[in-house]
Amino acid sequence: MSQEEIEPQEEFITNEDVDQEIVLTNDGTDLPLPEEEEEEEEVTEQHTEHDGDIAMGEAEGQNGEDIIEIDMSNNSVSYFDKHTDSVFTISHHPTLPLICTGGGDNVAHLWTSHSHPPKFAGTLQGHTESVIASGFTMDGKFLITGDMNGKILLHKSNKSGSQWKQVSQLQEVDEVVWLKCHPTVPGIFAFGAADGSVWCYQINDNGSDDVSLEQLMSGFAHQQDCTMGEFINLDKAANGESLELISCSLDSSIVGWNCFTGQQLFKITPAELKGLQAPWVSLSLAPSSLTNGNSGIIAAGANNGVLAIINCNNNGAILQLSTVIELKPEQEELDASIESIAWSQNFPLMALGLVSGEILLYDTTTWRVRHKFVLDDSITKLIFDNNDLFASCINGKVYQYDSKTGQEKFVCTGHNMGVLDFVLIKPQQNSTTGLRRLVTAGDEGVSLVFEVPN
Repeated sequence: MSQEEIEPQEEFITNEDVDQEIVLTNDGTDLPLPEEEEEEEEVTEQHTEHDGDIAMGEAEGQNGEDIIEIDMSNNSVSYFDKHTDSVFTISHHPTLPLICTGGGDNVAHLWTSHSHPPKFAGTLQGHTESVIASGFTMDGKFLITGDMNGKILLHKSNKSGSQWKQVSQLQEVDEVVWLKCHPTVPGIFAFGAADGSVWCYQINDNGSDDVSLEQLMSGFAHQQDCTMGEFINLDKAANGESLELISCSLDSSIVGWNCFTGQQLFKITPAELKGLQAPWVSLSLAPSSLTNGNSGIIAAGANNGVLAIINCNNNGAILQLSTVIELKPEQEELDASIESIAWSQNFPLMALGLVSGEILLYDTTTWRVRHKFVLDDSITKLIFDNNDLFASCINGKVYQYDSKTGQEKFVCTGHNMGVLDFVLIKPQQNSTTGLRRLVTAGDEGVSLVFEVPN
């Protein structure tokens, strides 16, 4: 990806721009693939059918009444079911086999990720509304949770992580929307709120239970919900040179922040987008390995299908601007919403997940869609790992694709409602299978543990 600013382009992604399309069908048939591609640019469609759906459907009985049919297929290896409402957030400790889940029952639970069944490790009390955000600091010493009443709780690890004690709390806003711990600096976290504000804090650990929270900055540049934040220039932050954060909002603005001073580095508004409205809902930082060492390239996705690639180290220069989907007449406007963005660490690939159920896999050297996967419900989260792309869906499944070939490798089934979040865990040294584990946050209040192929 070039670091130089280029003229923004508005474009629609059409079928002619897609190298391969993989469509989930409901008729139980596989349409044959062409024997070979006639040209490099030709579109190839692959239709796949997935067995083991955990879906609730309706059939008509003999007397005309509706009969609900439920397929109870489940290929998980374990589960955690102590939540009594939807599980909204899940996070994993950086070094310990420890998971935190937060839900609509106003609590966060701690439990183990390596044992069958999981061992319950405690409940974090004190939240008064749904726990929708969580994260461990990068050194694993602290756990931060946030709820829809704006309360943030800080817990500290004791006895090598076997115990967690609340040491501080915050109540700055009416509703927390997102919360993120810094990936390379211990004790730094940021969050955004429904009132548009952005906050960054540092945890000062003076030993034992003497812990204080120091506000580094608060920003009020957004006029509507601050929907996402992303730390950039992570290598410079690790060296203490800078601490920079990007935030976005439903008001079509994206702001770069110096967290040490609270000053704005840049601000993108519809004026910089040629008047285009873009209610931003997702951000993702590109790996510097894909950007010639520039660790300030981000992708931003809006709820109307607008995608922007931005060079935050060049005053917010817009490198690419496009509309990624052309809605059909029967589709709703929010079907275009870009709910999740993920970048591959190993290949020049970026994936977008849409409310429509489409996953667009871009080749970032040409900005063409290399593969398009079409699922039957909204995409909630995307993660790249090695060659694989994992995608969670409101249909209750998580799909594993080979990102280079576009082939489906595995489907995690077992939920009867949507998968709202998930984490991917590397195998433990003492693992008997050597497989990665994928752990979900289910809308029905259950977390399932899957072993996924390498």
